[in-house]
Amino acid sequence: MKNTKKFLALVLSLAVSMTTVLSGCSSAATASSQATSAAPAASTEAVSSAAASEAASEAASAAASSAAEWVKADGASKIIAIITPSHSNPFFKTEAEAADAKAKELGYQTLVLVHDDDPTKQSELFDTAIAKKACAIICDNAGADATVAAVKKARDAGIPTFLIDREINQAGVAISQIVANNSQGATVGAQKFVDAMGEKGDYVELTGKESDTNASVRSKGYHAVIDQYPDMKMVAQQCANWDQTEAYSKMESIIQANKNIKGVICGNDTMAMGAAAAIKASGLKNVVIVGLDGSDEVRDAIKSGAITATSMQPAYDISQLAVQQADQYIKSGKTGVDEKQLVDCVLITKDNASKLSQFKYTK
Repeated sequence: MKNTKKFLALVLSLAVSMTTVLSGCSSAATASSQATSAAPAASTEAVSSAAASEAASEAASAAASSAAEWVKADGASKIIAIITPSHSNPFFKTEAEAADAKAKELGYQTLVLVHDDDPTKQSELFDTAIAKKACAIICDNAGADATVAAVKKARDAGIPTFLIDREINQAGVAISQIVANNSQGATVGAQKFVDAMGEKGDYVELTGKESDTNASVRSKGYHAVIDQYPDMKMVAQQCANWDQTEAYSKMESIIQANKNIKGVICGNDTMAMGAAAAIKASGLKNVVIVGLDGSDEVRDAIKSGAITATSMQPAYDISQLAVQQADQYIKSGKTGVDEKQLVDCVLITKDNASKLSQFKYTK
């Protein structure tokens, strides 16, 4: 009986031990299962986090690309501003159109503006170009002195200015100043004027806007030739501010006091047209009239005999050259040429008038 009790105690002890072992195995298996289950979850979370990071990066990159495309499309870094006097004068209209065409050909957008020879308005237009973040400004300016501050303002904003037709009274501010050789154009025109008048007679001079350096340069060029002929007598010299209507009015008054006028030499073609109209209205005959610019209107008047000659400024070529230099400067930081550049004028008479069109001469 005693031995039986010992045997039963031993069996019971072994059973308890096996239960404990089996229980431990079950717990380990459960823990292992939970660990195995947790690992994929952690891996999935890591992959999801990486994917999210990559997606965010791609989104940021796309946003940056979109922003860059917007800037380019908006033209903030691809605008060339073109600022000239009023397009009612065909010379300035040609300047703007030629510059606009060349800029677009080279892949730029354009901002075409008119200052009406008003320095204050011109300064405001420079502000507009600066606000638009233009990459360059092409300008036929509103005053040799008044324009200096505007060009400096653009330069300080990182925008280079390329001047056409008219110079300013300070070097080293604009990148280029490309103008017709007004002195040369005036002298060849004056020589034709003298020859057509037979080197003698009373004549009138109509000058341009006093604030424009071209007005004085042309007048000096005229007198460098005419004053060599003692029988050429200037009976009146009036400023008509480059304007046709004003030229007509001034000539009307001059004719009333001088009935023996044989010639009128004008600082530009627009004034020459006004003078021609006044001469015709007065009934005077065989009056020699010479202008300077080379407009199609004067070309036609030369063909008809109403005007004798003009010196053509190559406005079309000068404007396109300015844009080409702007493009080169934008891309390389230099133009490869001097700041001040002169382009010779071409004398236009009845013999070659048919070769002139929109301030462009075909040889």
